[in-house]
Amino acid sequence: MDVKNRKAIVSWMMMVMFFLALSANFPGCFSAASQQSNKRKSTHPKAAKGFGSSLLFPVTGNVYPLGYYSISLTIGHPPKAFEFDIDTGSDLTWVPNVMHLAPPVDHLYKPKKHILVPCEHPSCDAIHFPESPRCETPDDQCHFEVDYVDHGSALGVVVTDFFSLRLMNGSLIRPHLTFGCAYDLKNPGPYPPPSTAGVLGLGNGKASILSQLQSFDLTRNVLGHCLSGKVGGFLFLGDDIVPSGIGWMPMSADSKHYLSSPAELLYGGKPTGIKDLKVTRGLYGKPLDTVQDKALPICWEGTKPFKSIHDVKNYFSTLTLSFTNTRNIQLRLQPEAYLIVTEHGNACLGILNGTEAGLEDFNIIGCEK
Repeated sequence: MDVKNRKAIVSWMMMVMFFLALSANFPGCFSAASQQSNKRKSTHPKAAKGFGSSLLFPVTGNVYPLGYYSISLTIGHPPKAFEFDIDTGSDLTWVPNVMHLAPPVDHLYKPKKHILVPCEHPSCDAIHFPESPRCETPDDQCHFEVDYVDHGSALGVVVTDFFSLRLMNGSLIRPHLTFGCAYDLKNPGPYPPPSTAGVLGLGNGKASILSQLQSFDLTRNVLGHCLSGKVGGFLFLGDDIVPSGIGWMPMSADSKHYLSSPAELLYGGKPTGIKDLKVTRGLYGKPLDTVQDKALPICWEGTKPFKSIHDVKNYFSTLTLSFTNTRNIQLRLQPEAYLIVTEHGNACLGILNGTEAGLEDFNIIGCEK
């Protein structure tokens, strides 16, 4: 069996690629466009050109205390709905296999033999890229393995099945998409896994659902989301509802992740001397005492517990990421965007030191998968 280890890293470098200039009307919106081109011939009916060839999904979840966002997708025939944890740091979408994992059965997927992807299929190559799967015979099954930064992992076989998707123009499409069917899941970390059925991989690789839809000419290769400051929001694939007035910047073509150029950190509009991803310092000196909180590494306490982010935001200033290789492009983060009030009433910095988390020069804003 040929498997491939792939790290799924949700870094701030991926997140800031999503609407770099935030509009007042869309305070929690982000978007990214990939320039990858896949010339594979489509076997699916093409979506209508112009408005309406995008997909819009309601999002549930929050950064804290859940720590994840999810959407519902319908797979198979007859169709069955599955809840997916959204992950922009990995490419492969997967669901758990009903034949090998414990109940609840509602969360599990039962593949049929004829939908298994063979090892020498181009879809298997896309999942293992830039390496190649080792196939003993052409009829071998294509397997996958994904390793996450929280030390969780998923191992299984690759399948293809119908996804029932409603375009914004009202038409229903049912493309055959490639995804994983996991029969071995591990989560050794200190926190329980999300209650979702599987993971929706929205990374920059050819194996992602977004790249597959674009290769079939069903939608454009644009990803965006708008997240509420309290709970939920929406996710869109395609460019029909990208708000006007957005500043765009190029992404690295040499990475499977959504990577921008390095950025300098400004606090309250003033340089901090922190450059090239080192963004977890420079907030001290405020009239709040630091405190230990199991939720996050850097936290502060007030004279009494904070009830909401509105109780603490006036103690802090705007964080700005000024991108060094792109003129006039900045990502401004109000205190509400980088602080989290925990169950203990403390205010914590929602930016993790990537070096301490084993991510080398990557740093994380918000939450990670």
